[in-house]
Amino acid sequence: MPSIKLKNISKYVCHDVSLEIFDRELLVLLGPNGAGKTTLVNVIAGLTDYKGSVLFDDVPVDGLPASKRGVGYLFQDLILFPHLDVAANIAYGLKAQKRPVSEVEARIDRLLQMMKIKHLSRRYPKHLSGGEKQRVALARALAPSPRVLLLDEPLSSLDAQTAKYLRTGLKQLQRRLGLTTVYVTHDLQEAEEMADRMAILEGGHLEQIARPEEILFYPGNEKVSDFIGAPNILDCDYCHSLGQGVMEVGCGGLSVVVPHDRDSVHRIAFFPRDVYISETRPPGPGVNRFKGTVTGIELADDAVRIELKAGENNLLAEIPHHIFEDMDLAVGKEVFLILKLRRIRVYENRDL
Repeated sequence: MPSIKLKNISKYVCHDVSLEIFDRELLVLLGPNGAGKTTLVNVIAGLTDYKGSVLFDDVPVDGLPASKRGVGYLFQDLILFPHLDVAANIAYGLKAQKRPVSEVEARIDRLLQMMKIKHLSRRYPKHLSGGEKQRVALARALAPSPRVLLLDEPLSSLDAQTAKYLRTGLKQLQRRLGLTTVYVTHDLQEAEEMADRMAILEGGHLEQIARPEEILFYPGNEKVSDFIGAPNILDCDYCHSLGQGVMEVGCGGLSVVVPHDRDSVHRIAFFPRDVYISETRPPGPGVNRFKGTVTGIELADDAVRIELKAGENNLLAEIPHHIFEDMDLAVGKEVFLILKLRRIRVYENRDL
């Protein structure tokens, strides 16, 4: 499958964007609405004109129409044909290419099995759930055996549980097929779960491109840090395994239990929204429960930001306005902090 290079792409909000997507990589384009994510995938697909150049395996494809680029595209609006059943929807592109009937039937059968929707082959879109429609649309995008797969917020209309299940399956499928893939989202958690690397876009500019853990622990600039939520990042003084996939780390006087089953942890991170504050000692075991002191309070539009001192660490928590109003928080007050183990990210490498 090809590597993809964008060189000095300008179109609409995008300004002089250059980036490389590696062979068989799943690159996530991440950024707020209007950042230019969909514009870039439309440029790769050849669905819009643009300034600059697109190369597949170092060969320019700027003169090729969309139908000749070997790209499969799953749009945010799935656009299944309501008058065609599942099998006919999947076959549509193959029949448009005038493939032999035997080849079309074999390809459809393979995709139905691969996507685990064979039992749905004679159903019409109006009788499908959101997750089923998503799988049918993906099968249709894969039917012509594309070299590149483009996914524009394909799970945004699904409930959280269905979306998480399909993300796992989609990642496994991408690995199995070895497709060079570009995935668009504005959701950081979704991006973290899917990406080999993430490219952060803001106002049509590429702000940073790196592995998810690098962006989390080493945001390239203030725009990236603000977008991902300015996580609390703590350096670890020591670490040792507790077995069963967890490790204890020491960070500035705090003993924190984290999910990790390898050799070492050098940094941990957690988002302000994942720091829970209690005015009374919380019940249950004392794992990841700490005393802290309020050092500052800032009322923002979306939440109340609470600055805290815990051990030697300056931390930031965010709580909704309605919860803050029910609490009696003030600078200098001692509170209890709770960090949920599953919300803590870890980083091993010292070399970045």
